[in-house]
Amino acid sequence: MNVFRNRRLASLYALPALVFVSVFVLAPLALNLYYSLFSFNAFSPNKTYIGFDNFKRLFADPVFYTAIRNNTLYAVISFVFQVGAALVIAAILEHKLFQKMQPFFRTVFFIPSVISFVVIGLLWQFIYNPDTGIINLGLKALGLHSLAQPWLGDSNLAIYAAIWVSQWQYIGYNVMLFLIAMHNIPKDFYEAADLDGAGPVRSIFAVTLPSVKEMILVASMITVLGAYKLFDEIYILTSGGPGRSTEVLGTMLYRAAFRNDEMGYAASIATVVFVITMLLSLCQIKLSGTAKDD
Repeated sequence: MNVFRNRRLASLYALPALVFVSVFVLAPLALNLYYSLFSFNAFSPNKTYIGFDNFKRLFADPVFYTAIRNNTLYAVISFVFQVGAALVIAAILEHKLFQKMQPFFRTVFFIPSVISFVVIGLLWQFIYNPDTGIINLGLKALGLHSLAQPWLGDSNLAIYAAIWVSQWQYIGYNVMLFLIAMHNIPKDFYEAADLDGAGPVRSIFAVTLPSVKEMILVASMITVLGAYKLFDEIYILTSGGPGRSTEVLGTMLYRAAFRNDEMGYAASIATVVFVITMLLSLCQIKLSGTAKDD
């Protein structure tokens, strides 16, 4: 009887959260899927049912595959830099040689991540400017005229230039996450590793990485899932150009919804984004082993 009462009490405590999730998460997702089956615009009360035609159109659009490629490229590069490189930087800053200077470096790395990307985007547009930008001016001053490029105007370079801006801005955020996790590692672990004859590099693999495994998972999920929800960086720097070579799913959705007023088509793009991010989340949780009971 007490077990039954406890379950009822637990259900009552969980009810507000369940209602909140249902109203603000599950219901919008269901509505989005429903709207993707219609053709309509934002200012018309009439909707024309077209079934899966929006999805057929989407999968037949070559720009969609360009967007998927760019999102995936962004995810892979971001994982290497924002997770891998950030982990290395955090391990270096946590070393005793950098302990005194760590607050300074933490601040330097973290500052870009708290600045609005509108400001960051405008700053890097000036930096990438082919005529007056500091990159091309610096290359020309060194006599490397052949390396000066229209960084955001070349369809082969623009996506990489945009991706680099994000790495510069967000790597410090993950450095902070890893530093917090490393601060919580008991010093006894490192002392035991020293007694076993482990050097700094071996200690990282034997002590640091296993101890911050959960934080690596969190950083990986934030980074990879964020790559498929990308919008601000591309829209501000290139708006999907030149020639839609830097188009991503977010800018495709924006173009369909707010420029072409094709709300049903935009809903189908949003559905694809949701499916991709959900599958990636499940894969990462499965690979990490966190879904298993201890």
